[in-house]
Amino acid sequence: MHCNLRPHRRRVQCMKDRSLSNRRSFALGSALSVLLFVPILALAPLSAEPVPAATQAFDSYIRAVESRLARQHQSPETFLAAVSPQSEPRLRRGELILEQLTPANTDLPGAMLHHWRGTAFAPGARAADFEHLMKDFNAYPRHFAPQVVRASLLSQQGDRFETSMRVRQQHILTVVMDTSYDISFATLDAQHGSSISRSTSITEIDRPGEGNERALDPTQEHGFLWRLDTYWSYEERDGGLYMQIESVSLTRSIPRGLAWAIRPFVQSVPRESLEFTLRSTCNALRK
Repeated sequence: MHCNLRPHRRRVQCMKDRSLSNRRSFALGSALSVLLFVPILALAPLSAEPVPAATQAFDSYIRAVESRLARQHQSPETFLAAVSPQSEPRLRRGELILEQLTPANTDLPGAMLHHWRGTAFAPGARAADFEHLMKDFNAYPRHFAPQVVRASLLSQQGDRFETSMRVRQQHILTVVMDTSYDISFATLDAQHGSSISRSTSITEIDRPGEGNERALDPTQEHGFLWRLDTYWSYEERDGGLYMQIESVSLTRSIPRGLAWAIRPFVQSVPRESLEFTLRSTCNALRK
């Protein structure tokens, strides 16, 4: 009797195992589907422009950053932030030091603020080399590809420049934007210099590179990037050049309920872009 039941029990158990496996596969497939669709949901057009309260908060934050940098750049002893005798050996070994500076209490209405700082050391480079590199805007696509697709100088008045660039960001989704910047350079002495870059326009491009590419109007844009201000500080010593870059950007916020999945992705974009810029700059100075 037991011999007759065992095959039946095996079949029943097999059916139970198969059912459990199917349920697990369905659950996994559903979870993957949610994760695949979440970025699309999160980046769907919600607001054409940041609300005035978000813009005002961003501008106020920028004023505080620029005021702190102005004080920092008054003396060679304070020119670079967070570079100490402990961190200098790491930098000279080729390590990048990346820091997130975004305060914990910067939740803006309908928007997110991102503030990162990165520091690197380029052996053998001089302050004059860096200035030449940063002011040669036409060569940006060569030095900063694939993020910078094209760049051009629109106007110049002394050490102040108006530029335009087409930039590409690829993080699961590929986003192409036409941007323009107001950039100014300043020097403390032959070994210390700085620059300020403020975005003046950012337009998302639909179907870039195709015959029917077009600039999205404000009601169609996704808010991938609303504002981007970038600050360089550099100091020549120890047989090379210490470089520090801070980027402060404003993007649209994440819909409620999706932050658990999307916030890490959105916050990784400014960090990875900063790291890419630092590494590309170091490589260009070596060449």
